[in-house]
Amino acid sequence: LCRSSRHWVPATRRLFGGQIVGQALVAAASSVPEGNVHSLHCYFVRAGDPKAAVLYQVERTRDGRSFNVRSVKAIQHGVPILTCQVSFHRSQESPLQHQFTMPTVPSPDELLTRDELIYKYLKDPSLVDKHRLGLNKILAQEVPIEIKPINPPDMYNRMPQEPRQLFWVRAKGVIGPGDMRLHCCVAAYISDYSFLGTALLPHLQFGVQFMASLDHSLWFHSEFRADEWMLYECESHWAGNSRGLVHGRLWRRDGVLAVTCAQEGVFRVKQNPPESKL
Repeated sequence: LCRSSRHWVPATRRLFGGQIVGQALVAAASSVPEGNVHSLHCYFVRAGDPKAAVLYQVERTRDGRSFNVRSVKAIQHGVPILTCQVSFHRSQESPLQHQFTMPTVPSPDELLTRDELIYKYLKDPSLVDKHRLGLNKILAQEVPIEIKPINPPDMYNRMPQEPRQLFWVRAKGVIGPGDMRLHCCVAAYISDYSFLGTALLPHLQFGVQFMASLDHSLWFHSEFRADEWMLYECESHWAGNSRGLVHGRLWRRDGVLAVTCAQEGVFRVKQNPPESKL
């Protein structure tokens, strides 16, 4: 049984799903003596309370020669807020290897961070007050993740876009080479940030009343460092029935596919387009 009482709370005032997933992975890994995580599958079953501690209950589902499986429940107020299955694999060499090719994009050295872009927008003297207030609220969140968008969207143009986005991402600060398990836990945290919003890009003419993750899955392929720049390629192939599905790939700078992600979420939108923000 593990316990966490320190939370990063986003603007939604609910617990950040990526943090709960990452901490569930920490709890699962603490019971596995060897091998690295290769996959995890989570369901968010209740909204988290940012004022309460989270207890992580770990069950030894299977211990085999190659694979170990753990079941984790994240519990608040006596009931689960997340259920998770995590599988660990002892490394095995195989001649069967292939991967997609990483998209060709500008290097992170050529791009501005999200915060730098916001500061640039704030310097515009024609920026209306409500936009200025919204941007300052984003800056005040102190997100522990550094992001450099590729082809950042126009902050004031609500025209529908292709359901695809690319950005460089890394954890703030230095983690160091350390334990690969730690980098996987941090990557689980990172993978949930700005991910689900990909499904909304073709529907920017609508106002979002409610949005929440339903599940989250990760597959870890190659070693990486979460405190070094990785390209996050996100795309949504489908949305309907008040749900949207997104897929993502985290690429190392040298073109190696490190992590694959998938998530489904629920959306409630205003039936009538909102008033123009221009």
